Amino acid sequence: MALHLQAKPVAAVLRAQLEKRTQQLQEAGILPRLAVLLVGDNPASIAYARAKERAADRAGISFRLHAFSAQATEAEILERLDALNRDPAVHGILVEWPLPKRFDSARILEGIAPHKDVDGIHPVNRGRLFSGQEAFVPATALACIALLQHYQIPISGRHAVVVGRGPTVGRPLLALLLKENATVTVCHSRSGALARYTRKAELLFAATGHRHLIGAEMVAPGAVVIDAGLSEAPDGTLAGDVDFASVEPIAGAITPVPGGVGALTTLLLLQNVIDAAEATLRDQTS
Repeated sequence: MALHLQAKPVAAVLRAQLEKRTQQLQEAGILPRLAVLLVGDNPASIAYARAKERAADRAGISFRLHAFSAQATEAEILERLDALNRDPAVHGILVEWPLPKRFDSARILEGIAPHKDVDGIHPVNRGRLFSGQEAFVPATALACIALLQHYQIPISGRHAVVVGRGPTVGRPLLALLLKENATVTVCHSRSGALARYTRKAELLFAATGHRHLIGAEMVAPGAVVIDAGLSEAPDGTLAGDVDFASVEPIAGAITPVPGGVGALTTLLLLQNVIDAAEATLRDQTS
């Protein structure tokens, strides 16, 4: 039976660390603050924003929601981002996606100051990550590594296969795995027969959003399987990229969905906010 890489014990450790670091910042006169911009009334986006607010409150981080109607203009959003960039009391900024289709998403993204881009998706942070410099990293990619590290699963020297090359998981995960000295293969929609690659993986990461893409025939016995995908089944239940029921008897370790990677993402986003606040403190005392 595979080891289940549950997020709950990892989250408990992370939460305690965040609360301690937040307390230290407050003692130094800094209250970490996250600003979230929400455009329109998409129910999922509203739910995600509220979940971040609850987690921030629990960690002692100030949360400010900047809500705009669906009729808001791109200029209004950019103006608010500029104000938040210049506000020294704001340490992290993120935009809830998706934005209305009429918006130039790239322009909005680049309107966030890189040192406040706690989502880790600004081109400057992406470039820093791939050049080996300090950078904010998307929380889902961080969660994949955090689970392996917590359960003391070696990364260095092992063959990792990442299925998916998206900007928030697959690509940053590639950089993180290389940093940890893994040998990495990245698969995508043009890779053809995925099984010829995935069956060679010692560490297999799935990050496509395609329900049950990875089945038992695609996994090598004893492989560690990290499911970073999430989609909604017809009955409303959540499912991952991995067919857990068929893969679990074969894998050496596996993450559940829900209760795995996704359960850590908000905490790791808040970790980025605290990193940004600590950088402000260092600037003040240097």
